[in-house]
Amino acid sequence: MVRGSKAAKLVGGLVLTAFLAGCGGGNREVDLEQLDASAIYRLGERELETSRKSEEAVKYFAEVERLYPYSEWAKRALIMQAFAYHKHREYEESRAAAQRYIDTYPAEEDAAYAKYLLALSYYDQIDEVGRDQGLTFQALQALRAVIEEYPDSDYARSSILKFDLAFDHLAAKEMEIGRYYLKRKHYTAAINRFRVVVENFQTTTHVPEALHRLVEAYLSLGFTDEAQTAGAILGHNFQSTDWYEDSYALLTGRGLKPEAKGDSWLSKVYRQVIKGEWL
Repeated sequence: MVRGSKAAKLVGGLVLTAFLAGCGGGNREVDLEQLDASAIYRLGERELETSRKSEEAVKYFAEVERLYPYSEWAKRALIMQAFAYHKHREYEESRAAAQRYIDTYPAEEDAAYAKYLLALSYYDQIDEVGRDQGLTFQALQALRAVIEEYPDSDYARSSILKFDLAFDHLAAKEMEIGRYYLKRKHYTAAINRFRVVVENFQTTTHVPEALHRLVEAYLSLGFTDEAQTAGAILGHNFQSTDWYEDSYALLTGRGLKPEAKGDSWLSKVYRQVIKGEWL
């Protein structure tokens, strides 16, 4: 005869089997309180694999928390809620569940994954935000937290790659706006955008173009010293690029050459380049 907890688990397993067998044939209900935590958790996993919506999976994971609070299964169920929401692009809900895990179980091994999911919930929305870069900044902050707090984890390595891409994305937005102003001959506004890229996004792929656009904008305003200095920086660091060839042609076409002249902000950048402090 099977007694006590073994009997409960056996009954729970039989109920789960019957429930799973009938899921495809209609809306059959089961009293979840008859099931143990692992059985309810498996129902959540099954819904996560088969459903196009997060509600059912999250419902089961939440029931694990309700019926078996502070158990190991409850911890796993909470992190799975964050994952389920993220899988279905419900980013605010994913953030909330991930943050709840971090607040409740800060020392647990899955806290690193919760932080990573929280960062992803911002990162995966970057392309949806148009000119509003608030979420991009939040993604950078959250990714940096993963990198700094869990430096030896796989999550940190993935976060470094995503951090660089998000950083590059911010520079791309500055370039987009700068080009918009330049095309409409709003040269001062364009210069301000390209300057941000040169000074604040020095490790991104957009710096060569930003320097070339500065040559264009300063020549249009008649500021030849600044244009020549921008060309000199471009030649020093990015001489093999098409952007340098274009800038060289612009400058020499006006009887000028790429060289550091004057005492503008670009001259300071040039001095840093020569000293090797800025690459």
